[in-house]
Amino acid sequence: MPERGAELPRGQDQRVVLGHDKPLRLDCGIDLGPFTLAYSTYGTLNAEKTNCILVCHALTGDHFVADPHPTTGKPGWWHQIVGPGKIVDTDRFFVICINVLGSCMGSSGPAETDPATGKPWGMRFPVITIGDMVQAQARLMDALGIERLFAVIGGSMGGMQALEWVHTFPDRVFACVPIATSYRHSAQNIAFHEVGRQAIVSDPDWCGGDYLEHDKRPERGLAVARMAAHITYLSEQALHRKFGRRLQDRSTITYGFEADFQVESYLRYQGSTFVDRFDANSYLYITRAMDYFDLAEENGGRLANAFMGTKTRFCVISFSSDWLFPTSESRAVVHALNAVAANVSFVEVQSDKGHDAFLLDEPEFHETLQGFLDGAAEHLGLPRRGAG
Repeated sequence: MPERGAELPRGQDQRVVLGHDKPLRLDCGIDLGPFTLAYSTYGTLNAEKTNCILVCHALTGDHFVADPHPTTGKPGWWHQIVGPGKIVDTDRFFVICINVLGSCMGSSGPAETDPATGKPWGMRFPVITIGDMVQAQARLMDALGIERLFAVIGGSMGGMQALEWVHTFPDRVFACVPIATSYRHSAQNIAFHEVGRQAIVSDPDWCGGDYLEHDKRPERGLAVARMAAHITYLSEQALHRKFGRRLQDRSTITYGFEADFQVESYLRYQGSTFVDRFDANSYLYITRAMDYFDLAEENGGRLANAFMGTKTRFCVISFSSDWLFPTSESRAVVHALNAVAANVSFVEVQSDKGHDAFLLDEPEFHETLQGFLDGAAEHLGLPRRGAG
């Protein structure tokens, strides 16, 4: 199947197989091909193919950005932002969200079948990077005949992908919105990821990564990994406001190790529901991809080199209570962009909701994103909001 300009299906939860004739050379040195990407599209691509917005998802996200998740039935993870008449207006823009390489929602990853063996890849799947994810996404854009993106938008790991897009394909991105993210994963974040990975591999049901062949799943380990990670997505203020030290369905402590406190019950619930929709090996692979991300290291230790000569317009957004990707990380990106005279705006949104604020109802964040997209669209000559 030709990969450039091919007419591919559009709509929710599509699949495309790429890399038939030209495998994807991964950063680890392995050629992967053919490989599958799952994706969803919303809206209509204009005749000039200039109104495409790529929305990049976070670590445990997926391509169901605006429509219900097929497993949980919950609304799309950014349904407040993406849709008809919303900030990322699908009456105005052609929006695409791609399940990242290595994930478990249809794209090639450790839970999918290795065509060479007919068995799940497991830990035989090659280690992937944020750069590999973006290279795979670019292959899909080629197949859709989209040479240039109006915007790439993403929060957390999605923001890493957005920055990687500009770094790798500087002429293909008109506007970039990295949200609650960084140019590299910090030692603290790597440490949290390692705790989660060790919880998974220590689960007896992990079976060296071959649990699917043994009809098992390391649910306990994956649940603990999710619990630990979920704490980092919140803030102390948010936890105190929501739970405090209130007890769970009891009037006094039990002097035992059940979930006495509401916050304990909440975390156990987050862990137990997560295992229903996510694959443990995918968690290992994607967290590792984030750990390896470092745009400064890739560019001689100087972050500004990653954006030398860029013509992309940037809007960098952080949240004041985000301690997973603190504002200082976003400022480092902004300073690097300023050093190469890039067109960049920066907003630190005052919020006590922590890292997950970009997924929640934050009016200042929504107004910032709306204003930037409107300005960029006007500059590019796209129709105004509500036109027609």
